[in-house]
Amino acid sequence: MLKAGVLGAGHLGKIHLKLLNQSDKYKLIGFYDPIKENAIKVEKEFGYKAFDSIEELINAVDVVDIVTPTLSHFDCAKEAIEKGKHIFIEKPITKTIEEAEKIIELIKKHNVKGQVGHVERFNPAFTAVKSSINNPMFIESHRLAEFNPRGTDVPVVLDLMIHDIDVILSIVKSKVKHVSASGVSVISETPDIANARIEFENGCVANLTASRISLKNMRKSRFFQRDAYIAVDFFEKATEVVKMKDAPENPGDYDMILQNAEGVKKQIYFENPKIEANNAILDELETFADAINNNTIPIVTIEQGTDALRVAHMIINDF
Repeated sequence: MLKAGVLGAGHLGKIHLKLLNQSDKYKLIGFYDPIKENAIKVEKEFGYKAFDSIEELINAVDVVDIVTPTLSHFDCAKEAIEKGKHIFIEKPITKTIEEAEKIIELIKKHNVKGQVGHVERFNPAFTAVKSSINNPMFIESHRLAEFNPRGTDVPVVLDLMIHDIDVILSIVKSKVKHVSASGVSVISETPDIANARIEFENGCVANLTASRISLKNMRKSRFFQRDAYIAVDFFEKATEVVKMKDAPENPGDYDMILQNAEGVKKQIYFENPKIEANNAILDELETFADAINNNTIPIVTIEQGTDALRVAHMIINDF
């Protein structure tokens, strides 16, 4: 079992602590939180060992799980990597692209593994249809959330939209050609609602909207490709797959047939992929353990986390 420690015992940090403690692939050693009162409270309430310093925790583990505010990601990662520790780092990977690129260098230099916490890659609705999404040419994503002060230290693009940026980059195998965007600050010092249009070199276009001042929660992406429409509801963990194929010569009474202006007939049919219930955060942590133990590439690499951050900054810079 890999010895693991968590940096940061806030809302998400406590979830990571609980899951690492439950996992058969890790032995939870403890955590460090700079807010002494919070550290004492978490230690007393859950029984996890609170360390007095980052250095002590890093020295005691094999894997450092970084669940601190984004501003401190780089410093925490640098200290862990330089001591030969593997790192799991929450999204966004860092505040700046330069910091992320430095982490890539350090990972290679010290020969350790790193994974970024883009948890939607492990959402069961997405994993159920991912193999069906082939060369989409138009993508539309909406990620709307009710206001929560947690996360408002960064623009909504880095807080929410980056989830969809990462998902889209994992699907579209083409370089970004152009980005145009707009963002508005309503209650925070940084934009709370944003819209971005990403154009890829292969002709694919993605339209993304993110808001943290909505009256309801929505996390939905729609993928349009030749002869197929695929919708993924990340919030409800549901999918909708509509496909077309050449119509049979003698369609049945209940077959849905469309005919275009050229007289070509297509049959519409629906697929219902099985969605396996899971805990996405546990899955991302345990697949990282597998990557370490088997010396394989993590599912969400440091490089991919950096690519998502790079596109996020392209969007922010266009406001």
